[in-house]
Amino acid sequence: MNVAAAIKQEPHMNAAASDLSPDGPVIDARGLSLVFQTGDGPVHALSDIALTVERGEFVSFIGPSGCGKTTLLRVIADLEQPTSGTITVNGVTPEEARRKRAYGYVFQAAALYPWRTIAANISLPLEVMGIAKAERTALIEKNLALVNLTGFGKKYPWQLSGGMQQRASIARALSFDPDMLLMDEPFGALDEIVRDHLNEQLLKLWAKTRKTVIFVTHSIPEAVFLSTRIVVMSPRPGRIHEIIDCNLGPDRPLEIRETPEFLKIAHRVREGLRLGHSYEQ
Repeated sequence: MNVAAAIKQEPHMNAAASDLSPDGPVIDARGLSLVFQTGDGPVHALSDIALTVERGEFVSFIGPSGCGKTTLLRVIADLEQPTSGTITVNGVTPEEARRKRAYGYVFQAAALYPWRTIAANISLPLEVMGIAKAERTALIEKNLALVNLTGFGKKYPWQLSGGMQQRASIARALSFDPDMLLMDEPFGALDEIVRDHLNEQLLKLWAKTRKTVIFVTHSIPEAVFLSTRIVVMSPRPGRIHEIIDCNLGPDRPLEIRETPEFLKIAHRVREGLRLGHSYEQ
């Protein structure tokens, strides 16, 4: 999928994310199911999902491949349509929330256009939305600074490391100041050292912006380190096995991963995955 398809905004739309209802949960899914029809028969991707996400939370979806993590994220983003059940985003349908620019979407790969500079990549959603050039320039600089890429706007993606490219992708997702950030395993392809660094930076970014973040991951330590709650999913069909609170407080240095509190939550997540038969393929 390309970036423009994920934005799916109409240039004449002027409604801002702040126009959406500030009251009630950001996400409210009830009895949500999705069945894909294939040549080999139906595939039950999601089954009876019940999930509420409050404003400002950092919620991670964790589970093995095929458990519906990304599919659920795409339903929230109005990129997939549920077969049954209901879901609201900021009190409206996912389609209406998308049209009102409720979310920014960060892909597994940075998905930057190689022929555009970093600044021009960040500018893309703003151009699609019809935002004036002077305002675009100011927003680009603001978001480059937010992800610690000031001075790299004139570089091309191939001139940046993988971690820097992904930070540019996050800046693009934040460029129009959405209420919510949807992140589909954005650090999964990076080495452990870079991933740790970006995890720290993402927590700082979340603390600065107080955006609601929905984060897909396969990593137990990553989910525990980043989240306020962890949604443990299991496959066949994709469903929520358990939702685990992650009460580690806002100050989370990497060293917290060696504390008894962290290890206790990580053990509970691992047990939830095992009990949900998540490793059966």
